[in-house]
Amino acid sequence: MAARVITIAQQKGGAGKTTLAAHLALAWQTLGERVALVDIDPQGSLSQWFALREAHLGKGNTGIDLTQITGWRASAEIDRLKRDHTLIVVDSPPHAQTDAKIAVRAANLVVIPVQPSPLDIWATRPTVDLALSEKVPALLVMNRVPSRRLMTEDMIAALADIKAEMAAARLGNRSSFAMSMTAGLGIAEHAPDTIAAREVGKVAREILRRVG
Repeated sequence: MAARVITIAQQKGGAGKTTLAAHLALAWQTLGERVALVDIDPQGSLSQWFALREAHLGKGNTGIDLTQITGWRASAEIDRLKRDHTLIVVDSPPHAQTDAKIAVRAANLVVIPVQPSPLDIWATRPTVDLALSEKVPALLVMNRVPSRRLMTEDMIAALADIKAEMAAARLGNRSSFAMSMTAGLGIAEHAPDTIAAREVGKVAREILRRVG
């Protein structure tokens, strides 16, 4: 099977992009994928998480690979990683800048985390437009969804005119996601048999079905 590239993108910072990339990568690894992470976000948060993971588990025992690289070199690096991996997960920088465009252009699917707030919804439109301009399908994933269902459904309704599909699976507003990141772990490692772990598993499987 040819390697697939999934870019996690969102113009707005603080939407949970890096957290989603890390948890999904480990979920896919447990499903039998050979996963490589590519961190082209100048903040380097994903790389910091990976360093914690190596410190906790030991180098060579992380189950996944990570490359931190500047955006203009990302395309060649992704092509190189395709030779030894079945799934490449790219954590792209916020804002519609050149590095983000490169990350989107290389993808088979752009996954866009969206929190149920007006600011996040407004910020999502340029990211979707970027994917459309590069002719790459985009999938919205509701993230940090509160227990107040009515508020969430109102926010989803506000996304109805955006030209991207909405994932059926969602991620709740759960502190365990952040807690596992501080330990360099995925949610299934940190808190197995929890709602949070099941949510990530559902999102991971839904995305895999879409990219084949």
